[in-house]
Amino acid sequence: MNNTSKKSAFIAIVGRPNVGKSSLLNRILGAKVAIVSSKPQTTRTRITGVLTEGDVQLVFVDTPGMHKPRNSLGKYMVRSVSESVSGVDCCMLVVEAGREAGATEKNLIEKFKSMQIPAILAINKIDTLKEKNVLMKQILEYSALYNFDAVVPVSAQDGSGLRELKSELSAQAVEGGHFFEDDTLTDQPERVLAAETIREKILRLTDKEIPHGIAVVIEKMRMRENKEILDVDATIYCERETHKRILIGKGGSMLKKISAFARQDMENFFGCKVFLQTWIKVKEDWRNSIQQMRNFGYDENDFKQ
Repeated sequence: MNNTSKKSAFIAIVGRPNVGKSSLLNRILGAKVAIVSSKPQTTRTRITGVLTEGDVQLVFVDTPGMHKPRNSLGKYMVRSVSESVSGVDCCMLVVEAGREAGATEKNLIEKFKSMQIPAILAINKIDTLKEKNVLMKQILEYSALYNFDAVVPVSAQDGSGLRELKSELSAQAVEGGHFFEDDTLTDQPERVLAAETIREKILRLTDKEIPHGIAVVIEKMRMRENKEILDVDATIYCERETHKRILIGKGGSMLKKISAFARQDMENFFGCKVFLQTWIKVKEDWRNSIQQMRNFGYDENDFKQ
């Protein structure tokens, strides 16, 4: 295939927390590159997913949910959304079916207007709607707020509307070649994927007061000489001793469960056996410490006001 006929588009996935942005990204890619949980603000960093079908390559930037920041980590997350929107060809605004446009959606739409950027509205979770007339009302409301290139009702849960959404996204691609090899799924380092996998299991398995006070650092990630087993050593940081005890669980039961589920996902993604060891340490109030956040891999440029 002539390289000049190849097309690509960079697409930022934006929206309020917990509307299913990461779930939708995973569904589009047909693989898991972004962690998913029922708790808001799961995604902390920009996760790039790549979908190449024929001559079209779509590069997705999954962003944290827009919210009012309460600490340095929150400010970092909000800043990353703004930066993601400023450097893409198109934005995909994901909203929840049946929910009216709020301040978050209206603020994002104002960004679209000021930047004159193409945008596609994906109304997610349509599988949860009992009355379809609610959907039509929502479409009319959003269409009055912005001239979206397309409005697509979709379900990340069952895949409804996925073909139509991919078609509309592909229409945003322009000639100029592909930016990644055609078999690329994500540009995230393996260490980041491993850390996020562990963090997802904590989000899913622990009480609501714990999840956003944790960070995961991969201390070692090395394939054994026989190329059959990947050794992964990870440290889970939390903010309180009480949280540490909960994460460990009675007789180490919770930590074993977290590690077992994380190992299964890693083996599926990396395609090999994984020997995972996890430890837990306390770093009080790390989310307000620029130095600690830098140590955990966050970009210090994103902390600036």
